[in-house]
Amino acid sequence: MTATMFFGAFMAALLYVLIPGPAFLALLGIGAGQGRKAGALFMGGHLAGDLLWSALALVAIVGARTIGTTVFDVLGLLCGFYLAWIGWSALRAKPRQDGGAVMAVERPLRRGLVFGLTNPKGYPVALATFTALLAGSSNALDFSALPALLGVSFFGFLVADVILIGIIGAGLVRRFYRRHELAIVRLSGLLFMGFAVQAVWHAAPGLFGWRKA
Repeated sequence: MTATMFFGAFMAALLYVLIPGPAFLALLGIGAGQGRKAGALFMGGHLAGDLLWSALALVAIVGARTIGTTVFDVLGLLCGFYLAWIGWSALRAKPRQDGGAVMAVERPLRRGLVFGLTNPKGYPVALATFTALLAGSSNALDFSALPALLGVSFFGFLVADVILIGIIGAGLVRRFYRRHELAIVRLSGLLFMGFAVQAVWHAAPGLFGWRKA
C-alpha cells in the first residue's frame, strides 16, 4: 500500500458523496427543512449504501469476477420505482397549516438507509470515481488491500458528510429554503422523476433482452 493509493481512495470517496445527485436533493430538503440533526441522521443511514457500492466498485477494479449485470438491472428498476414514488409525493406537496416543513421525514435515519442502498448513481459513479483516482496504482491493487482502502474510503465519506451537513444546516441556506420551500420541493420532485426515468431506462434493456451484446 502506498500513500498515493490511500489518497486516491480518500478523494474518490469524498467526490462520490459531494457529486450532486438524488441523495443531495433529499439532504437539502431534510437538512434545510428539519435541521442539522435530521440531516445527519439521513447521511448516517446513507453511509451504509456508500460503503456497499464502494466495496463492489473496488472488487470490480481489483479484477474479481463480478456477479453480472442482472442484479444491478433489477436493483436499478426498483430504484426507479422508489424515486418515482418520492418524486410524485413531492409534486403533490402542499403547504402545511402549522408552518412545518412541507416534506418532513419522520424517520430520517431509515430514509437515508433505504436511499443509500437504492441510490441509482451508487455503483456506476463509485466505479467511475474509484477507477479514475486509483488507475495509476491498479497494478499494485489486490484483495489484501481492500480492507485498508475501505477504511480510508469510510473516512472520506465522513469528511464529505460533515461538509454537506455544515452547508445544509447553515442559517442562510435554511432561510432561503424555507422562503421558497414549496417551489424547491416541487422542482426536486421533477428532478426525482427524471432520475427515475433514467434508472428504468438503463435497467429495462438488460432485463428484457433489448441490450445489444
